[in-house]
Amino acid sequence: MTIQDNSRAEYISRINKVMHYVDEHFCEPLNLGKLAEVANFSPFHFHRIFTAMTGETPADFFIRIRTEKAAQQLNDSTSKNVSDIAYECGFSSMPVFARTFRKHFGMSASAYRKAEKPYVVKGGVYYSKNGQPLSKKSQIYVPLNNELCSINLKQVIIMETNVVVKEMPEMKAVYCRHTGNFNEIYKAYGRLMQFACPRGLVKPDSHTLTLYHDDPAVTEIEKVRQSACLVVENEVKTDGEIGNITIPGGKYAVGHFEILVTEFEEAWNTMCVWFTESGYEPGEGCPYEFYYCDPENHPENKFVLDICIPVKTL
Repeated sequence: MTIQDNSRAEYISRINKVMHYVDEHFCEPLNLGKLAEVANFSPFHFHRIFTAMTGETPADFFIRIRTEKAAQQLNDSTSKNVSDIAYECGFSSMPVFARTFRKHFGMSASAYRKAEKPYVVKGGVYYSKNGQPLSKKSQIYVPLNNELCSINLKQVIIMETNVVVKEMPEMKAVYCRHTGNFNEIYKAYGRLMQFACPRGLVKPDSHTLTLYHDDPAVTEIEKVRQSACLVVENEVKTDGEIGNITIPGGKYAVGHFEILVTEFEEAWNTMCVWFTESGYEPGEGCPYEFYYCDPENHPENKFVLDICIPVKTL
């Protein structure tokens, strides 16, 4: 690698550490000095570097994550009232929460909760239960292609699979972060394997997984963060944009699938429909896809995987 490549990888690593810290501490008061410390930059340089690399100021990123976490709870934890969610997500008062939420989503939290919610996805467009296309802010919109104005949900293929709720173990992994469209995460996997293979981390029984840090039904796709992960036994000495991460254990809804690369939407739709009849709701933590084999080694080039979503009782 050139000096420029090494430098960029180091900067990405530091920004990733900040994002990971925010994910774990978004409910705490915003402390820009602490974020700069996590990144190992001076506060003066941290603000400029973070903004240049992410397109958001550190404060804007922190507040967006906090607000979108609140929106996820409004969607998923229907038994909680709005004020409880606001305070649990770290907002200092209801007026502050109300202003922040309305600025980000264009409506009040109460209106957002009552609005039609994304239910399934087809062709990258999210739809409500009645087949209306929705924006990421749960507002009905008309796509440019009039043929997509509505769908019959019977046309959305729901796959046959056995979804079970079970305790999943904690896992350690090395990861490479990707932000943006799902179909480009292969680039992060490529960089991850360039790191892992020479170090003997890839073995015949190794598994990979994709960890999703943001809800694509809430967060704009260009800001959705995903981690390409390789499961390892122990923490690994990493460098550059490769880091260590721990996937928490706990109770997950686990659906097993054997699918083509074009069928991931249907697999996730299947999990979403399962929730509506399960007696569970999504819990805290990040969902992930756990892969059993490389599709290149499958006779039909299929992915064999589990979709794992944290759950709690309704």
